[in-house]
Amino acid sequence: MLMIEGIRLTKEHEWIIIKEGLAVMGISDFAQRQLGDIVSIELPKVGSIFRKMQAMAIIDSVKASSDIYCALSGEVIEVNEELLEHPEWINQSPYDLGWIVKLKPSNIEEEFNSLMTNEQYNEFIGEIENKKEEEG
Repeated sequence: MLMIEGIRLTKEHEWIIIKEGLAVMGISDFAQRQLGDIVSIELPKVGSIFRKMQAMAIIDSVKASSDIYCALSGEVIEVNEELLEHPEWINQSPYDLGWIVKLKPSNIEEEFNSLMTNEQYNEFIGEIENKKEEEG
């Protein structure tokens, strides 16, 4: 069960935390478990500007390629280039070493508050897991 102070999440399983006015973003532990072993990542370029929920990166795992969506509108000011050499960090440490980008958000108040809290996200993934069991 996810319990990280100040985190918000999307239905596409991206997480975001605001630190010193910047939005740090990655994919959730649930998402990395669904993907399996991550083998590579295609990062956006620093200076790129994205709208909320616009595809901005691609993760390749042993199971599939998946788009990563921008959780907030803003400008990419830093990417985690270490992931190019160590994509497995997303599996091992999705909320720390496995962060993907840092954004300068352009509409933080409205967009951040529209994302799911820890509790809402835990309920959301619980529903997904229950559906899988029922379809089983």
